[in-house]
Amino acid sequence: MNITGIELRRIAMPLRAPFRTSFGVETARDVLLVRVVTPEGEGWGECVAMSEPRYSSEYVDGAQDVLRRFLIPALPEAADAYGVKRALKPFKGHRMAKAALETAVLDAQLRATGQSFGGYLGADRTRVPCGVSVGIMDSVPELLDAVEGFVAEGYVRIKLKIEPGWDVAPVRAVRERFGDDLLLQVDANAAYTLADARHLATLDAFDLLLIEQPLADDDLVQHAALARQLATPVCLDESIESAEDAAAAITLGAASIINIKPGRVGGYLEAKAIHDLCVAHGVPVWCGGMLETGLGRAANVALAALPGFTLPGDTSGSRRYFATDITAPFELADGHLDVPTGPGLGVEPVADILDEVTASSEWIKL
Repeated sequence: MNITGIELRRIAMPLRAPFRTSFGVETARDVLLVRVVTPEGEGWGECVAMSEPRYSSEYVDGAQDVLRRFLIPALPEAADAYGVKRALKPFKGHRMAKAALETAVLDAQLRATGQSFGGYLGADRTRVPCGVSVGIMDSVPELLDAVEGFVAEGYVRIKLKIEPGWDVAPVRAVRERFGDDLLLQVDANAAYTLADARHLATLDAFDLLLIEQPLADDDLVQHAALARQLATPVCLDESIESAEDAAAAITLGAASIINIKPGRVGGYLEAKAIHDLCVAHGVPVWCGGMLETGLGRAANVALAALPGFTLPGDTSGSRRYFATDITAPFELADGHLDVPTGPGLGVEPVADILDEVTASSEWIKL
């Protein structure tokens, strides 16, 4: 497949409400979209890097720079998604930028052949169960109101963001209000240390599905030590950037569940490899989210339809974060989202909406 040019488009997407985690508060998403143009058509990818390097070392300005200066010039004259992955391998890091470029090429490739993203990856379901991530709130009553709204919308699993000083009390309150049948998990975003093990063990009383990324992202050994002290399963997120990382975590006993975020691991091809590895070892996986627009959400929903994704992911409906999405909105139905079946991602931007939220556009001719 010959690529004639690539557009790097920045869009500004205000969030419906501030989203707070242990590493900061987001009120809007500065999103970098990658559009690959070929003689047969085009394909889209979404870079999930945030405005500042807090979740990871990547940030959106850096992603655009590395795409412009290094990754796009490295593309072979004719490339499919695996060719892109091979061409980008010599460049260290920058997985979110790589993922956006690989996804755009894969979308163009699949649109040209008429195959869906889910079909290509190996999806075996037509819809996926959806959970929702609930940020840190100013008070427990505010949290309970938010959770009540999400439960009423039909989400089948609730994830609470936690940090020191905001953990046991909110978890207890949610469990007491909504009962033992609610699927409940927590996400620390690396906010704790191994010295907090005894405190984190108090969460065992609340029958949680998992505790996600409690410790630093670069310390599998201490996660393994923590896992031995908790009854609650430990799930890793930021620590897993490749199939090799997943294999090491499983071998060490640092995680019994893995959250797969395609942007974090360099793309959907690597995400599929991690899924296959975990299935082979009997380790459940689920699909995390990075406040994606409908483009990224379409790809995530397709990935979440693979057989190893046995836990509900953070594949929320569009209205969870955005008043207006750039694609036709993803609507929750009975706690599930339908897997797109059209060619490629199965969705495309609505031109008028995309133009309205566009902050800048850069065209790179190949």
